[in-house]
Amino acid sequence: MTGKHLTATFLATVLLFPGLPAFADEAVVERWYAALVTVDEDTLSSLLAEDAEMKLLDLGVVQSKPEFLASLDEWREAAHGLVVRYRIEGVTEGATMVLACYDFPANHVLMRETFAISGERIAKNVQMRLAENCEAY
Repeated sequence: MTGKHLTATFLATVLLFPGLPAFADEAVVERWYAALVTVDEDTLSSLLAEDAEMKLLDLGVVQSKPEFLASLDEWREAAHGLVVRYRIEGVTEGATMVLACYDFPANHVLMRETFAISGERIAKNVQMRLAENCEAY
């Protein structure tokens, strides 16, 4: 296929399926939560852009990719038995908003998370605790 045909095919795909970028962002979010629950360090690392930033607003913590990955040993202990339920509340250009319930064996936490996704990598994740339970989920 020539470059001209590839370009035409790509443009036709984008015009026929305008939700594809949003679908791609949703796939990244799905992979993120699956890897977070299983503490799959390789997948988490591959999902984060090299200059990714993780912001935990309620704790006043900002982590770089290396800092986040270094914290996974501690997370592994906390995440034992964790189930995460989430739903995407909206996708706008540059941001995917998620409502997530972290069901730990001893407690539950409701979070609002915003992902800035570029390509198939997370450039920024901003987390805000909404409640100490998931009743509003």
